Amino acid sequence: MSHKKIINVALIGNPNTGKTSLFNELTGLNQKVGNYPGVTVDKKEGSSKLQKNLKAIITDLPGTYSINPTSLDESIVLKTLLNSKSEKKSDVIVVVADIDNLKRNLLLFSQIKDLEIPTVLAINMADQMERKGITLDIKLLEKELGNDVVLLSVRKEKGIDELKKAIVNTYHSAKAFPLCNVNNRIDPAYFDRLKEINPKYSIYELWLMITHNSFPDTISREEKSALLNFKNNSKNLKKYQHKETIFRYQKINEILKNTYLVDRSKASDLRSILDKIFTHKIFGYILFFAVLLVIFQSIFDWASLPMDLIDAGFANLSSYVDKNLPEGVLTSLISEGIIPGIGGIIIFIPQIAILFLFISLLEETGYMSRVVFLMDKIMRRFGMSGKSVIPLISGTACAIPAVMATRNISGWKERLITILVTPFTTCSARLPVYAIIIALIIPDQKVFGVLNLQGLTLLSLYILGFATAIIAAIILHKTLNVKGTSFFVVEMPDYKLPSFKNVFIDVVEKTKAFIFGAGKIILSISVVLWFLASNGPQSYKDVEKNITENVVHQQLSQHKINKMIASSKLENSYIGIMGKSIEPVIKPLGYDWKIGIALISSFAAREVFVGTLATIYSVESDDEDITTIKQRMASEINPDTGTRRFNFPVGMSLLVFYAFAMQCMATLAIVKRETKSWKWPLIQLFGMGTLAYICSFIVYQILS
Repeated sequence: MSHKKIINVALIGNPNTGKTSLFNELTGLNQKVGNYPGVTVDKKEGSSKLQKNLKAIITDLPGTYSINPTSLDESIVLKTLLNSKSEKKSDVIVVVADIDNLKRNLLLFSQIKDLEIPTVLAINMADQMERKGITLDIKLLEKELGNDVVLLSVRKEKGIDELKKAIVNTYHSAKAFPLCNVNNRIDPAYFDRLKEINPKYSIYELWLMITHNSFPDTISREEKSALLNFKNNSKNLKKYQHKETIFRYQKINEILKNTYLVDRSKASDLRSILDKIFTHKIFGYILFFAVLLVIFQSIFDWASLPMDLIDAGFANLSSYVDKNLPEGVLTSLISEGIIPGIGGIIIFIPQIAILFLFISLLEETGYMSRVVFLMDKIMRRFGMSGKSVIPLISGTACAIPAVMATRNISGWKERLITILVTPFTTCSARLPVYAIIIALIIPDQKVFGVLNLQGLTLLSLYILGFATAIIAAIILHKTLNVKGTSFFVVEMPDYKLPSFKNVFIDVVEKTKAFIFGAGKIILSISVVLWFLASNGPQSYKDVEKNITENVVHQQLSQHKINKMIASSKLENSYIGIMGKSIEPVIKPLGYDWKIGIALISSFAAREVFVGTLATIYSVESDDEDITTIKQRMASEINPDTGTRRFNFPVGMSLLVFYAFAMQCMATLAIVKRETKSWKWPLIQLFGMGTLAYICSFIVYQILS
């Protein structure tokens, strides 16, 4: 075979085998996230140096138990494997297994081997063998499988170099022999006829094509038609598939009988004891609530100092630019538009990073799977699958991947309900809004001498969002005339100490994705808002002349006159006219036209709310003593009452509004793509918007 300087390597494995950890270990931060062609499933790729003159592009394929797909994620794996003759084919497949579930993992391995693709078997978590009473004869296993086998402990960074060598050896030798030859055990004559239809593909490739209606991109229309005709004339497909699975496990049992031994009398793990505690019908929920309480307390306590430093830093930068650059439009744009807008999102990096840190730690330790199992007992009562818990929990990071995660739910009704209610869970985009409003209206004081009142408020908003999602699911379950059921299966991985390298990479990548994704929107919106706030019709242009020439104002100080000019200009600008036009609608909620502008702009992304107000108040303000975003919002006065604009009733109204409102265009687009209809995202938009308006109206009227 021709040898390249860059080869393609795919990582495939069951869920919770440490496949993603291995991907992180091989690629570090040299990775990128895209989408598979034609679908919105995440595609993670990274580069790794195997040896001096050989580099690998490594693809982390979605976790799957076999290549008999039952979900969109698993279909991606099959499609990738069947494209073995395309230019972007995988030169080597690394099947990642874990030492404790080797029998189950080898089912997937045997299927890939029968596709005659060069393969390496990487057995992870080898450091747990002694503790679990497991012994493995590697040399004999390699002989029985006819394949390179590498023992790994990704967590302890052992076996990585050996794996790289095995990949290189497998690539150069191009060993690709089938393991099971199931055709000879099922119906040789049948498979001979199948092979005659298209000899350029292996028998097992052809078998997968007809059993799953999945075809490689390189196949012609005529070849595909011939295979479909053969399938339509086959009467025993289901029977043959059942026989295939039975034979594969017979072969695997035969191999493991002499190579793999488990003596539980020598095992010393605490998994069973811990599971009884973490999944207990009472203590399990108490512990989960305690974990959430710690997370939200930490978000405020740990992040307060760096947030204050960032806030002051951007305020000083804006002031420095305004004073030191030449006076003009460009300086105004930078100091009043770009810097305050970007500062309105950068300030929340500490809190977002802390949230992602805790989520990553929960996943790494194996506790998140116990939470999913625990919550399944509740979720199934509300018309959702147990698998719905995964999108609802991941929705605390972002609703977009959470909605995409519903693809694992096989029943359409359960999946649709989960898609519709997931945006109620509090995502990280709401966190900037919650954080700034809570800081303005809730005192920073301790409850019982330990708990932070602001952290408790944040926790209550997360609980409110989750409770609303459950109530909405009950209503949809009873009203949606859609049939469908699904079954819940969750992998319960072993408990383990988190890999801090994996946690670090996860936090960095997710925080980067959040900041740069939101930053693009905020930067563009900040520029637009600055333009709209700094320009206007003739009435805007006449403001300064009218005020300075008015004899009533001649006795005022220059500072007060400048303040009046800035406020009047903003009110007569294009953005002021827009805000004034919607003010009658939002005034019953306690909002003025400036908050109305922020509400409109935050339909692009919720976190834009803070950046919008920062830009508006920066354009309006002429007070050099008031510099930070928080200070500008705290000093805003309601002209009708003479009290603070962001008082307790208004703040609570805003918190409730953002808890319920569907203000995220990207999520609406993803829902449309997942449901293949504009009907459901429009129901979300208007339904959640109406609920948000009514609830925030009630809250403001009661508290006022």
